[in-house]
Amino acid sequence: MAKNLVIVESPAKAKTIEKFLGADYKVLSSNGHIRDLKERTFSIDIEHNFEPIYEIPAGKKAVVASLKSEANKANTVWLASDEDREGEAISWHLSEVLNLKNKDTKRIVFHEITKNAILEAIQQPRSINLNLVKAQQARRVLDRIVGFELSPVLWKRIKPALSAGRVQSVTVRLIVEREREVQSFHSTASYRVVAAFAVQDGRKKTELKAELGQRFATEQEARQFLEGCKNASFSVTGLEKHPLKKKPAPPFTTSTLQQEANRKLGLSVSQTMSIAQRLYEDGKITYMRTDSVNLSSLALNTAKKVITETMGAEYAKTRRFTTHQKGAQEAHEAIRPTYMANKTIEGKPMEKKLYDLIWKRTVASQMADAEVEKTTITIGMEGSDRKFVAEGETIVFDGFLKVYRETVEDEDEQNEEARALPTVKVGDALQQKSITATERFTQHPPRYTEAGLVSKLEELGIGRPSTYAPTISTIQKREYVEKVNLPGEERRYKVLTLKDGALSEETKTERYGAEKNKLVPTDVGMVVNDFLMASFPDILDYNFTASVEGQFDEIATGHKEWTQTIADFYRHFHPEVERAEKAKEAHKVGERLLGNDPRSGKPVYVKIGRYGPIAQMGSAEDEEKPRFAQLKKNMSIETVTLDEVLELFKLPRTLGQYEGHEVTVGAGRFGPYVAYNKTYVSIPKTSDPLTLTLEEAVQLIQAKKEADQKKHLKKFDEDPDMEILNGRYGPYIAYKGSNYKIPKGKDPNALTLDECKAIVEQQGSKPATARRRTTRRAR
Repeated sequence: MAKNLVIVESPAKAKTIEKFLGADYKVLSSNGHIRDLKERTFSIDIEHNFEPIYEIPAGKKAVVASLKSEANKANTVWLASDEDREGEAISWHLSEVLNLKNKDTKRIVFHEITKNAILEAIQQPRSINLNLVKAQQARRVLDRIVGFELSPVLWKRIKPALSAGRVQSVTVRLIVEREREVQSFHSTASYRVVAAFAVQDGRKKTELKAELGQRFATEQEARQFLEGCKNASFSVTGLEKHPLKKKPAPPFTTSTLQQEANRKLGLSVSQTMSIAQRLYEDGKITYMRTDSVNLSSLALNTAKKVITETMGAEYAKTRRFTTHQKGAQEAHEAIRPTYMANKTIEGKPMEKKLYDLIWKRTVASQMADAEVEKTTITIGMEGSDRKFVAEGETIVFDGFLKVYRETVEDEDEQNEEARALPTVKVGDALQQKSITATERFTQHPPRYTEAGLVSKLEELGIGRPSTYAPTISTIQKREYVEKVNLPGEERRYKVLTLKDGALSEETKTERYGAEKNKLVPTDVGMVVNDFLMASFPDILDYNFTASVEGQFDEIATGHKEWTQTIADFYRHFHPEVERAEKAKEAHKVGERLLGNDPRSGKPVYVKIGRYGPIAQMGSAEDEEKPRFAQLKKNMSIETVTLDEVLELFKLPRTLGQYEGHEVTVGAGRFGPYVAYNKTYVSIPKTSDPLTLTLEEAVQLIQAKKEADQKKHLKKFDEDPDMEILNGRYGPYIAYKGSNYKIPKGKDPNALTLDECKAIVEQQGSKPATARRRTTRRAR
């Protein structure tokens, strides 16, 4: 029997740690939290100082029973959950549920899963930090209060099944505001002028490109300037060379890792955290939830050794980075490889790529500055004070750039080195080859990528490293925000070219506005945001949300009482909820009147319906019931026009008769369909429901009939609920909403009703329906 029981959160972590400890240690996993606030109930006792009401979920009872049994046998229990607030709370819940108060219990933490780190942690145990537990509990309770009190208001005022959250709603606000900036943006045109000059660079002729220091607002101004260049002479009037030093970025924090992995590898923040967690649990990187850029002395020394041995001593420069973010924990380390000498690892392709990114960023942070010479050439034009400017860079010493170059949000060719310039001196005459004025357009502010959103949340102090990924995942799962690829549009632009003394004009086309993996609010997201902004401005205030995070930090350091923080919040928040519930408005929240139908004169609205954005023709007060139509996917209730909506009401349309029954085309929640004799057939995306013919509709009906015949193998008149169907994995019995396997060797077509009943009775307690997987809370 093992004398020591070590409890961690995940089986993978347990497996790794068990390799480092001897036979006296048994390592088990709690599979994340073993206790939480009750589901589907408020679970907070407001009257008794906001006391949380916890429960052990049904799916965790077996785990708890097993851990209790092992804890009772062990002499010492080591609580080894993660070192952040969530991990501290898990250890506290384990202590409470397993009744470890009267047992020899020790709390240990480590930044990496290596033998030295584990053994060192065992030599330095501590007690559970209750301040960290209180900070986690305060966040959990406050978020439950906001979610449980706000969500029913949304159900009543907008539509059922909506939800609100303290951090998620503020995050949606950021995306909505950016989208409105994009929608209200008006592009303006100007002409960018670039000249190409022939230069004698030593023995060879080369080209020097330079841009005019100003842009022209109109074609006429650009044309006038080019006309003036026809007989002009040009010469070098200025030459400046500046040595520059570029410093490497600090090693990764949670936020910067999420941003770089999104930009360089195309990973979502949740994918990054999932892969990083596997790397951590396998002992390959340090803990992946951190806001510190600090590196241990051991890491600094091993990085220096690796750099010196592989690249030379001149590339090594030991640096100690410090975190300026309020509330950062310098005792933690940045995310780095546990063994710096391991440039590569074994694993899945994306694990290898993320590890490679972490290794390069860590090594680069301990390398010498890159030395660059920046050259600026100014070119004057005879008889004019306008100047052309050419800029270039020459890398004198690559330093950290030998290993890693940081990316920038929405960069254009940032990773390409600036071009080297030909050798010239002040006074050199330049021969004009061509001068081009190209029409360019201002661009709207970029929509957020996941990387850009994380950066903005961090900048505003909203959330913490552990909250970015779940917040961004939540707002997409709840369909307030969607990640989209926008194809852009085509536009024409003019190019004026002066060459060999002749001015020519050309009209070209380009695609603009194409965006990849951008976060865009849905109609529901925008309506919810607008309602919350109007009714609960404090909750959606950026400064307020950031200040709450600061209060959690104060609780974590023991400078603030958590119950007082919640009480202060609730005293202001609850009356606002009551006011919002009682408020009455003339129109439904988010409803927009587009105008009147020219034929009937009835008003036409767009609003959020039970299943999403809809159009409504007519009012509830009319004798005739209003008509409804689902908006198409590419329509928004904010921008859709009356004419576009009237097109939707052209459905349903009658196509004619088929086999004695009427055939119609309608539009439903899941798209357009053909209706025939109580049968509904989806219309493929390649067909237009407004032009679909009777013959095409009949083909769809016949295709569905054939598919149904293949699916429905056998029915029984004596018991209409019993049926034998052909499914994805073969034939099966369907009876009263449940599915049952047909035993091997039985011919489905030959089965009698009695045989089917016997199979159902035999498998009665275990029908072959697809069972919902129970998932533990991922940490």
